[in-house]
Amino acid sequence: MATTATFCPRVTVDSVAADSVTVEVGGRELKISSPDKVFFKTNGETKLDLVRYYEAVEGPILAALRGRPTLLQRFPDGAHGKSFFQKRVPDSAPDWLETAVVSTPNGTTSNALVVADLAHLVWAVQIGCLGFHPWPYLATDPESTDELRIDLDPSPGVTFDQVREAALETRTLFEELGITSYVKTSGSKGLHVYVRLRPGWDSFDVRRAAVSVARELEKRRPDLITGQWWKEERGERVFVDFNQNAPHKTVFGTWCVRPRVGGQVSCPIPWDEVPAVDLDALTLSTVPTKLAAEGDPWSAMNDEPQSIETLIEWWHRDLADGILDAPWPPVYPKQAYEPPRVSPSRARKDDPE
Repeated sequence: MATTATFCPRVTVDSVAADSVTVEVGGRELKISSPDKVFFKTNGETKLDLVRYYEAVEGPILAALRGRPTLLQRFPDGAHGKSFFQKRVPDSAPDWLETAVVSTPNGTTSNALVVADLAHLVWAVQIGCLGFHPWPYLATDPESTDELRIDLDPSPGVTFDQVREAALETRTLFEELGITSYVKTSGSKGLHVYVRLRPGWDSFDVRRAAVSVARELEKRRPDLITGQWWKEERGERVFVDFNQNAPHKTVFGTWCVRPRVGGQVSCPIPWDEVPAVDLDALTLSTVPTKLAAEGDPWSAMNDEPQSIETLIEWWHRDLADGILDAPWPPVYPKQAYEPPRVSPSRARKDDPE
């Protein structure tokens, strides 16, 4: 049985049948089949509860996702079931659904959902989407990457207290550079730090900036933070995953509910909340109440785009000093200025004696 949510959604139920309901969202009527299907087992939240959650966070989530091509991860049986990625909008999609052509690292194209309004999110929930992964650009301007995303990834053995500390070190670095940054929970075990960018940089520039962030943080706190791509070199340190900014990469969406049985949310928080945030307590049943009481901590983000020119200059400075680019993921073609794409232990093994 579904739990009773602690918020009052504006979604209205127009008709009810044994196996479906029709909801009005943004002036459109959408049929939600199996509305009582449990999507999140811990507290019993249903498909319809998830629809109501997205309605409750409509303003902030659209500020974060509106206009962005978005990769869908579908869980037809709920967060406890099997999943698959929906790279292409199915042919059965309604004709009002907005889409955009996106490319994968190997050049394959697909027709992806563009989050134009709340109805687009609810349509995706109806087909079992529990994972929204937006691209870091607007569909109207795909050549201009407008988000720098610093993914603080806990390596095995790393505590969340270490992740907190790494996030605050990241904020300090940005503050020293005059860059305003924002933080959110990943919805899982980490934290993400975001910077809204001025127009003019492509994904290669933004990745270079992320590489510079990783290198500088490791230089400052080698005991805590690493920018080493190869796992064997990371140790028990927080990894700054710079390659999450590589072209065509996506990151789990802001305000989106993770496909975890507890229904945890990738939730923006104020910086002063980082030392005490409880990741597992931020769920689709608790976040709407928190948002109503405290407001959106990212509300100013879109009004103050930032410059990452200094970070890009650091990458070029390193290259001039003989420091090659950091390794790219294996699915990408070999890149200019990239070191050999082989782990250090494998390189030593392959060296002739």
